[in-house]
This record gives sequence, C-alpha cells and structure tokens, in this order.
Amino acid sequence: MEIRVISFVVAFLLLASPILQVVRSQVDSAEEVAEVEGGELGIVGDEAQDFSDGSLSPAPGVDTICVFPKNAARLVPAGEETELLVGMHNEGESSLNVIATRASLHLSYDHRMLVQNLTIQEFYNTTVPLSAQATFPYIFAVSKYLQPGTFDLVGTIVYEIDQNLYQNVFYNGTIEVVEAGGFITIESVFLVTLGVALIGLLGLWAYGRIQNLSKKTKRAPKVEVGTTTTKDDMNEWLQGTAYAHSLSSNKSKKKK
Repeated sequence: MEIRVISFVVAFLLLASPILQVVRSQVDSAEEVAEVEGGELGIVGDEAQDFSDGSLSPAPGVDTICVFPKNAARLVPAGEETELLVGMHNEGESSLNVIATRASLHLSYDHRMLVQNLTIQEFYNTTVPLSAQATFPYIFAVSKYLQPGTFDLVGTIVYEIDQNLYQNVFYNGTIEVVEAGGFITIESVFLVTLGVALIGLLGLWAYGRIQNLSKKTKRAPKVEVGTTTTKDDMNEWLQGTAYAHSLSSNKSKKKK
C-alpha cells in the first residue's frame, strides 16, 4: 500500500502539468465546468448542487493528493484567486465519474466553526478510467474582508461509481491568509509606528535627563593654592649672601 501511494505521488508530480492541460482543454471546449462562488461568508451559491452529505466515504482503491503549485508556504491573498491541483488515482474496481470539487474554511483553533464555504466546481462527463490518473485544477478565493491569519482549509472531491456517490478529502490542513497587494499588513505598519514612537519618547527622556544634569552641575571657582613668604623667612633665606651684606651695610649707614 505504501509503495503504491509513493509511486502515485511521484507520478502525480511528474505528470501534473501535461494532464492539467488535457483536463483544461477538455473542460473549456465542452464547457463542462460550472463554478459558483459564495459571495458572503458561510454561504454557498444558490445555484450549486448541495454535496454536503457527511455520510459519504472514500471508495476503495481511490487515492487523492493536493499540491499548491509554486506556493509551498500555502499563502492565500484575501480577495484574490488561489489555485491548487487535485490529483486522483483510480485503482478500484471500475471507472469513476467526477462530480464536483469543493472546499470550506474553518477556524484553526476550533475546526467546528465554519468561516466560509468556498467555490463548488462541478464536472460533467468527466471520467477517470480504471488504473488511470488525473489532475484537476481547483480555484478558490477567500473573502477580501477576512482578517489575515491561519485558517484550516478542507477540500473534498465528490465522484460516482456505479451510481453510488463517494468523496475523498484531498486536503485538510492549514493555510495562511494574507492581505492582497504585498507583504505590508496593518499589523506590521502598527508595529513599526509603535516602535518609532517608543524610540522618540526614549530620546526625549534621555535629552531631558542630560539637560537636568547639566543645570545641577556647576563649575567650581578656581582657587589658587600657594605659600606666602614673610620678611623674616626672606632674610633667613638670604643670610650669608652678598645681597644680605649689602642690606646690612645700608642699614648701618642710615643709623650714622
């Protein structure tokens, strides 16, 4: 079983492109696909057939796989179309007729909460023979008013074998809804603005602190410290010199 699944995956990746072109050409030429898009959250188009019977189960020997071409991160721009490829491998007991593909969006933290029913794409006279593989494009768009974040996407394909309905879940995992038009979001703009404001407030606070410190700190008056020389010290220092003898001779002359 594991070897069969692995070989199916490899074959799907190798043959997705040419098979996709064949399926598209057949569908476009015969106008066999009718797409009904839900314009409101949680509402399926009124003209679409209801395939919401939860009792449908997969048929034995029928495997499905899903690939987001050139979108490994599974980023889905809000309000814009996103394409994925549904691969089907029929190893059952007879050929099958593909009826429709559909998907729904749920809250990631509570899978029971339905956010939006997505496109239902119906097929007419689309047969996958026994021991054959086929690839079907599925194009959907989430609401442009949807808040960016992580959501659960559940995609199923409904088919018929011997007038009995079956369905396979081709994808049940998370996708990342982003704002259309680039990677700049409201949250990123808000965070950048908040960061700039905090840096500005920090700069004003530091400037005020420096100003206060400069006002409190005053330059002390310059005081020269030295020694005063008295007359007695000078005489003692000059004692025995020629200048001292001249002073003493002058004093004796004045006394006379």
